[in-house]
Amino acid sequence: MSQPLTTSDLIFPIQSLNFSNSLRSLKRSALSIHNRLSSITQDVKFVSSVAEAYNLPLVANERCGSWYIPPEKKVSSAYFKSTDGHTNEWSFNLRRLNHHLLNDVAVNGGCVVVDSTRRGKSMPDALSKTIPIWCCVMNRAIFSGSGPHPLYTPPHAVSPSEHEQIEARIDGFVRQFLDVCKPMTADMRQILKKPLRPLWVIQGSTLPDSPPSFPDFHPIVLCTASRRVHGGEVSEGGYIQGAADDHEAWARGLTPKVFWNNKEKLLSTNEEELPDLIVELVKGERKLDAVPTLIKPTCNLYISSSQNLDISAFDIILSCTPEPLETTNSEHLKQKYKHLPCGTGKLGSRDLRNQLPRIPGFFEALPLELGNNLVCCPTGKDLSVGVALAILCLYTDDNGKISQTPTGRKIDKTFIKQRLTWITTTSPFLNPSRETLKSVNSFLMPDPTTPARPPPNNPPASMLKLQVPDGGSRPP
Repeated sequence: MSQPLTTSDLIFPIQSLNFSNSLRSLKRSALSIHNRLSSITQDVKFVSSVAEAYNLPLVANERCGSWYIPPEKKVSSAYFKSTDGHTNEWSFNLRRLNHHLLNDVAVNGGCVVVDSTRRGKSMPDALSKTIPIWCCVMNRAIFSGSGPHPLYTPPHAVSPSEHEQIEARIDGFVRQFLDVCKPMTADMRQILKKPLRPLWVIQGSTLPDSPPSFPDFHPIVLCTASRRVHGGEVSEGGYIQGAADDHEAWARGLTPKVFWNNKEKLLSTNEEELPDLIVELVKGERKLDAVPTLIKPTCNLYISSSQNLDISAFDIILSCTPEPLETTNSEHLKQKYKHLPCGTGKLGSRDLRNQLPRIPGFFEALPLELGNNLVCCPTGKDLSVGVALAILCLYTDDNGKISQTPTGRKIDKTFIKQRLTWITTTSPFLNPSRETLKSVNSFLMPDPTTPARPPPNNPPASMLKLQVPDGGSRPP
């Protein structure tokens, strides 16, 4: 006969809670900064062996890839997002053309693109689908007169059904690309003499004993840096798959550059002291002076960050910054400087929507002879790109010549995308946020049912202080 239950047979909630807390504590310990940096260092050895096996240069798929490549071995960066390869969301992103990669491939005969992903997947979607889609679209657009140029995907990561669904969309992606970038394809044919073909390498793959030759195509070797972990991190002896992924959540401000400059010191420091050391190293990293980028095919429109900016080479400046540039008292600028007050982040993009209508009055009052034009913002990658895009659409002809008189061209989404490709192909770093592009589109293609509003003269809402009951103030 069974015995009745007693209180000792029961598991009380507090005991369950303690067990759960212990598991969380173990997981946090396994995912420590020190374990992440050590795991990255282990994976770097594999990445280097892949580059040697194929005798091809290393390209980092940002942002994760740069952690796995020593700076002296990295020839370039690419910007392929896994979201463009998510199941049922497959796309060819015109804002991430990665046009510059064609030059690296042509010069070196191919490249090794490095990325990683966290536990649960053998490779990131950027490598299994986004880049294969890009290769196929580029092949069909550039080499339209030869071959079927099929889509290649890794069988162990992409099922036959998903492959077929992606393949069905490729021709549509090609049409979208040609609608915007057809004038560029002639130049691409001059750069690229053979089609692109993706190849996949993961830890455990058999590498060639000597660098192979590829007479019929340029190999794009897609290297997943981390080995796959099937269980939890606690069972891996400190190894973390995709340790560098989502570094904003764990790195405490540490960047790949700071990591590689101080690798031995970081790895030899215990976990308790690492956060303070990282703060010290990040503070000690010298902030680089702004380096303006010339937007081609123009000869006088530049984009830059406002950090330590030297304005002496510029005749006209527009700054999308919270405060006016300190250097705007320069005599040679006089009435040729325009401050467009904008906050930072998404609020700054919304501010930009109200500030863009101030550009025509300023631009059209400039002298006939335009000198070097500079647009700057705190990052040099977002708000300034939006303002430059507006100038390219309104005041720039097809050859890149800028005047203070509007061109009168019909502006629609396709035309805006065409002008945006001038910026993104000049530099892949110049990739504005969706909010910024929405503000530019709203300015260039106003809704006729919405009453026009005069350009504001007051500070933008993101920089106003909100009143609180105690009579003080606090930021919004």
